[in-house]
Amino acid sequence: MERAMMYETAATAMDEVIRLLRTNEPLWVKSPSDGRYVIERDSYEKTFPRANINFRSSGARIESSKDSALVTMNAMQLVDMLLDADKWVDLFPTIVTKAKTIQTLERGMVRGNNNGSLQLMYEEMNVLSPFVPPREFYIVRHCQQIESGLWVVADVSFKQTNSHSWKLPSGCMIQEMPNGCSKITWVEHVEVEDKRYTHRLYRDLVGGGWAYGSERWVITLQRMCERLSILNEEIITDFGGAGITLVEGRNSIMKLSHRMVKSFCSILNMSDELDFPQVSEETNSGVRVCVRHSMEPGQTKGMIVAAATSLWLPLRCQTVFNSLKDEKIRHEWDVLCNGNPVNEIANISTGNVAGNCISIIQECCNSECLGGLVVYAPIGIPAINIAINGEDSSNIPILPSGFIVSADKGVAANSGGSLLTLAFQILVSSPLSSKELNIQSVATVNTLVTSTVQRIKALLNCSNFD
Repeated sequence: MERAMMYETAATAMDEVIRLLRTNEPLWVKSPSDGRYVIERDSYEKTFPRANINFRSSGARIESSKDSALVTMNAMQLVDMLLDADKWVDLFPTIVTKAKTIQTLERGMVRGNNNGSLQLMYEEMNVLSPFVPPREFYIVRHCQQIESGLWVVADVSFKQTNSHSWKLPSGCMIQEMPNGCSKITWVEHVEVEDKRYTHRLYRDLVGGGWAYGSERWVITLQRMCERLSILNEEIITDFGGAGITLVEGRNSIMKLSHRMVKSFCSILNMSDELDFPQVSEETNSGVRVCVRHSMEPGQTKGMIVAAATSLWLPLRCQTVFNSLKDEKIRHEWDVLCNGNPVNEIANISTGNVAGNCISIIQECCNSECLGGLVVYAPIGIPAINIAINGEDSSNIPILPSGFIVSADKGVAANSGGSLLTLAFQILVSSPLSSKELNIQSVATVNTLVTSTVQRIKALLNCSNFD
């Protein structure tokens, strides 16, 4: 019975997604506040009447968005990555923190062709702050080739989760274009009830539909496709310094930095946490701390303490991002530099956007729809030489920390404010008991976070904003 329901749900969702992708007015209208396309509710409900409403409280709301762009990946390869749970996380590491295929109902009508593919998947998404609850979905994902060189991948929720979110028919159209490119049209449509679970700092950003909107998915996909294109280049076209001269070395460093970003993003969902509140919740979230035991391959093994905080700054997002990724002034905010200047050994561009790069010092900077990320990890000289020489870097242990900067009300905001999340991890190597270990390590990492916040505020001339 459940299997039959999945087939029926997927077929209905596919029909709806195709119409949403191919139609503008009257189903879609431009928002007068920011110019984005949103679903016109009356037209939608007349066209697609629904028997069930998932959330009936006054805090429930609908998010809808539509966007399109050209990406540097061929259609068949992109379809394959969307239908593989591991590759799905690789494509969207700053949005999708977990994904797995629970059941494959159809693999495709022809071997090597995903037309007709149908699977039940689980995914967890995060807006990159521990003070915004993750969104979890059990979705049916269906792929259909509707004509030559044109594919649609449709998602729809099938089972309820505990995250107060339900995915209405959503998905993307992938059109094959010349020179190995694809045109992507993306639709997101969800029903959520999350206001009371979201910290007040992020309510405008999340409530405005920017956190998980189509714009963010499309821009993230563009950036990742640019990165993958560079990995496929057979010559080094852009590098700084004299540290990296081999294509294999460049690729090994890029894979290492990608693993850093994925690892960093995954720690921001702190389920087993301890909170240190702040006096002012208007501009600061307090510090959230969690302790975990790490034994995963490629991770630093042992007891890890992670701490994160989010705060509002009265500066534009790009100003904050540019300051934090500038290695020349890093010593002004990085407590671990002890005031000593930082020297960059090498720099690898990861796309067409200025500032998207990997640098050694091992640091990865990425801009995306909401703002930017600066992720870094201490790595020993012998280990980094392994990567520079083009050897396998997948077993190099990393413990990344970093920053996420976003506009406080989305990319169309003119308020000039930004939201900054800091997250740090430290390895605790102590024979003390678990209770004593937590008390000592929590105090250390809490001090690290608060002192770094003070230094950043001083650097940005924002010390008076508490």
